[in-house]
Amino acid sequence: MKHWIKRTLFGFAGAAMVAGSIAGCAGQRHGWGGDSAEFRSKMVERVGSKLELDTAQKQKLTVLAERLQAQREALRGAGGSGDPRSQFKALFAGNKLDQAGATRLIDEKTTAVRSGSPEVIAAAADFFDSLNAAQQQKVRDFMDRGGRRWSRHG
Repeated sequence: MKHWIKRTLFGFAGAAMVAGSIAGCAGQRHGWGGDSAEFRSKMVERVGSKLELDTAQKQKLTVLAERLQAQREALRGAGGSGDPRSQFKALFAGNKLDQAGATRLIDEKTTAVRSGSPEVIAAAADFFDSLNAAQQQKVRDFMDRGGRRWSRHG
């Protein structure tokens, strides 16, 4: 594989990991009582301080976080009730698995992912491409640790 292709793939993977960490933190609030915009802002500041981002890079990270939040909301909202667990449990409510409902649920979620992914990918690429080599290496190191250790202490 050519070097630039590998580098591009690693770049996308790195951006995806950063994006995943932000989305994961947004998904598991651990008692967070504020609104999502305030929470997202705190996460951007936290990741920004770990990567030593400048103002323009933080703005790109904010755009990425917003795109991820919109994608998450589209996934949760697809299919009516907005609660994925209850949607899934409803498939097993009768004597037989609701195969048509399962297919419909998968189609709705797939459509939501397909429609929102280009914006998420573009925002992730824009953010990762704005990082300098040292910052990109920090993202790669974070990925090597399995997405752990960007806590307050790491």
